[in-house]
Amino acid sequence: MSPSKARLAVAGTASAALLLLGSAGTADAQPAATSTAVAAAAPSYATWIADVTAVTTPAAAYLEQRLAVPGGRNAIVLDIDNTSLETHYNPAFTTPAIKPVLALAELAKAKGAAVLFVSDRTEVIRWPTEGNLKAVGYPTDGLYLRPLFNFDPVQTNKTKARIAIEQAGYTIVANIGNNLTDLDGGHAERTFKLPDYNGALS
Repeated sequence: MSPSKARLAVAGTASAALLLLGSAGTADAQPAATSTAVAAAAPSYATWIADVTAVTTPAAAYLEQRLAVPGGRNAIVLDIDNTSLETHYNPAFTTPAIKPVLALAELAKAKGAAVLFVSDRTEVIRWPTEGNLKAVGYPTDGLYLRPLFNFDPVQTNKTKARIAIEQAGYTIVANIGNNLTDLDGGHAERTFKLPDYNGALS
């Protein structure tokens, strides 16, 4: 997801967009056209959830096995928009959790793994982002966002975040996202890609 899409996705409503971005004109005008185009390419909510569950089910089986033996500093890494939160289908200031992914996070936490989030959202919206994740029930052991005044490619920033997580002493046993930029670049034992429908949910 591009930095501009991430900033718009979190806003949810026009008032939230103004609050978070401080931009009255283009922040409201452009996403309306973009979301209309994206909505035409996206499947129904029920189909999306079924497709997400088709990924989280084997991911849960993997985590059950991988985390069966206690010990070590294990972690899972989650993208946020359309991976952890229903940004496309239910945009709001407090966006609902994607339930199969929330269950996966709760499983990992119960098995002793840290739950860490790596997103291309900017640091400027750290507080509402963290508040949203906690409000909908996610265990939140760390949140890595795009640094201010950073214009590196998305994948570069996300890979750097995973490297930083490893340098903090964690083993990333699973990395879950809905875009290849969430997953490419290594630094995870396993990756699980949720559907993005050729960019419709990026």
